[in-house]
Amino acid sequence: MSPNPRPYRGRYPLRLRRRPVPWQAQRPTWREARPAVIAAALGRARARPSGNWYVLGASTGVRSTRPLSGTVAGVEVVVWRDAHGRLVGGPGVCPHLGAPLADSPVRCGTLVCHWHGLPLSGASFAGWEPLPVHDDGVLVWVRLDAVGEEPPSPAPVVPARPPRAAALTSVWRGVGVCEPEDVVANRLDPWHGAWFHPHSFVDLTVVEAPDGTTDADEGADRFVVDVSFRLTGRLVVPVRAEFTAPEPRTVVMRITDGEGTGSVVESHATPLGPDGSGRPRTAVVEAVLATSDRPGFPVARRLAPALRPLMRAAAGRLWRDDLAYAERRRHLRDQGRFPG
Repeated sequence: MSPNPRPYRGRYPLRLRRRPVPWQAQRPTWREARPAVIAAALGRARARPSGNWYVLGASTGVRSTRPLSGTVAGVEVVVWRDAHGRLVGGPGVCPHLGAPLADSPVRCGTLVCHWHGLPLSGASFAGWEPLPVHDDGVLVWVRLDAVGEEPPSPAPVVPARPPRAAALTSVWRGVGVCEPEDVVANRLDPWHGAWFHPHSFVDLTVVEAPDGTTDADEGADRFVVDVSFRLTGRLVVPVRAEFTAPEPRTVVMRITDGEGTGSVVESHATPLGPDGSGRPRTAVVEAVLATSDRPGFPVARRLAPALRPLMRAAAGRLWRDDLAYAERRRHLRDQGRFPG
């Protein structure tokens, strides 16, 4: 479908819906949400290079005295900051007797194993080899070439963002019993928004979508949506947004018209490894970078410590639904009842 831009920007960012449509009376979207279109978009995303980079967590999670740790595809990883504030990292297993380095403190830029006091500066040491890491200012990434098995790249594919100094940022993390592709497929199905998340979205229309071919032009490989964010029963914020997948485990939602134009929501899916029952687990790390040219927005940024918990709560509410979607998709695929 071709987009039909309409002006959202006005003096006031909020709108009062004249005639709210009951949930069951809204226009069905199942005919438009063709499985072939979603599957083709997912296939194109999975074919894009990642350089073997995986999101580990929020940059703020790396503290001066404590490392940030995690598991990526069964590999324990730990990152911390050296004495110069530079991000360093490597395997999360102590080379001495296998202690979990995630539980070890950082002292003057050195990670000190809490079992026997082995110091690690981030340089190679007795079989412990550092891993390539990257801090983009919002998220921390680690490169695992043995896991990704792609040609490595010097840096991850970081989407274009509003200037961090002018944005209100928040990072949320959750875990689901699914594969990264299930998370990405969820995000590449914008048609479910107002049906599955009526507490957050109303009046959703997909005005542009790629076709169901496997070789769609990358510049046109996006979903464009007109949607209103619900604040109360009738009070909404209408925007136009686009969804793109710049690499296999990332989907970016960018507001292109309306309040907060330029704001970005990045959804990153990182494989963790199987649970105790052998089922795959995936971490969703969602970064929100909100921006606005409204005169009052700098005040909102100064209130960031109070606003971030609310932003994380909103993300968590949506992802409770969307992880259920992703987990159901994985379950059906394992039964051979869903393409994958």
